[in-house]
Amino acid sequence: MSKPIKRILIANRGEIAVRINRTCRDLGIETVQVYSDADRDSLAVKLADRAVCIGKPRSSESYLNGPLLVSAATAFKADAIHPGYGFLSENAAFARLCASSGLVWVGPSADVIDLMGNKAAAIAAAAAAGLRTTPGSGGILADWRAAAEVAKSIGYPMLLKASAGGGGRGMRLVRDESAMQEAFSQAQKEAQGAFGDGSLYLEKFLTRVRHIEVQLLGDQDSVLHLGERDCSSQRRNQKLVEETPGAGLTEKLREDICDAAVRLAKSVSYTSAGTIEFIVDTAAQAFYFMEMNTRIQVEHPVTEMVTGVDLIAKQIGIAAGEGLGMSQKDVVSQGHSIECRINAEDPENGFAPSPGTVTGYRCPGGPGIRVDSHLFQGYTIPPYYDSLIAKLIAWGSDRDQALRRMRRALSEMRVDGVKTTLAFHLRLLRDPEFIAGKIHTRSIEEKYAA
Repeated sequence: MSKPIKRILIANRGEIAVRINRTCRDLGIETVQVYSDADRDSLAVKLADRAVCIGKPRSSESYLNGPLLVSAATAFKADAIHPGYGFLSENAAFARLCASSGLVWVGPSADVIDLMGNKAAAIAAAAAAGLRTTPGSGGILADWRAAAEVAKSIGYPMLLKASAGGGGRGMRLVRDESAMQEAFSQAQKEAQGAFGDGSLYLEKFLTRVRHIEVQLLGDQDSVLHLGERDCSSQRRNQKLVEETPGAGLTEKLREDICDAAVRLAKSVSYTSAGTIEFIVDTAAQAFYFMEMNTRIQVEHPVTEMVTGVDLIAKQIGIAAGEGLGMSQKDVVSQGHSIECRINAEDPENGFAPSPGTVTGYRCPGGPGIRVDSHLFQGYTIPPYYDSLIAKLIAWGSDRDQALRRMRRALSEMRVDGVKTTLAFHLRLLRDPEFIAGKIHTRSIEEKYAA
């Protein structure tokens, strides 16, 4: 049943809030932007039709306060809430609260979030759909002792992972039993702070593998994929560079991965945009289900660049009951796209966060370049949130052209007043192994550990 959406409350901040604002403007939908005291002067606030302060800088007192967000949406007569990514985007209780308050939730159903947003439950669902899964605990761990027992039976190294989250938060690599208690405590605390849920599960840590994910869209009638993305360029489980199509994948492996993703999404009646992530052993031509993100992904622009599909617009249309408006044969990918996540961090100091005032800003441009950012000269980057300040996206007719355009854009871009990862990204994209597509999830840490 369709319900027209005329006004959306954006329950997020930073570049994704700006991104949602822009698509809403294209669709003729009014926006209500929430903000904490620290984000009062942000670009998202400046671009929105209306804005409302929802609390203090800490996320627990603002962006993670579900009842306050719903109250703001009701007060401003919003029809819907878009959660973006992070914060409450994969919180089933918040999705239910929105629905019970008469608000359209721009995302999958709360029941599906419960199932697939919970990483341990998602593994069981994947196995039931016939997908291979990585050896692990198979469910939530009661405490560090339970984790140690599982690790002992499977063998180290192991990965502790947050069941309610993603993006590398609440994740710790554990190489032996002596490190388990401390790693469990740290991961649990980080997961609780980031997602409001400290539940953890355990997986076998596989080395020299690729991280491949599939972008999905689903409505009440069908599920389709928009190809895969390679997210193997990571540091401490945080993605730094993403691209599509994945370099070095055979067509058979690519098809098998995408088909498996669609099969799993169909088995749980998935609606909205979502992403299924896999660990891929290209040498063995084998892949294993890792997790599903029941939300829009940070790296969604690379898929948009090659398909021409506005994923935020599709999310909103599906939520409004309009359906996909397309079939699998309508998805045509052209060229190659790469995204670099530019962070306010100091690579020369262990990638320590570098908040502060942006005293100068030069945005790159030219053929094939897109910049998703909330930066402007004079903006003060607050110390309370993720250090992502811009996503630099390049498109080319092939990977070589996309790489050349990305190097040009990285050289052009300037952010003064804070430390950034611009120079690090430029160095990485000039690396012969990266250029050759010979990358895996530990490549950066092995080569640039110093």
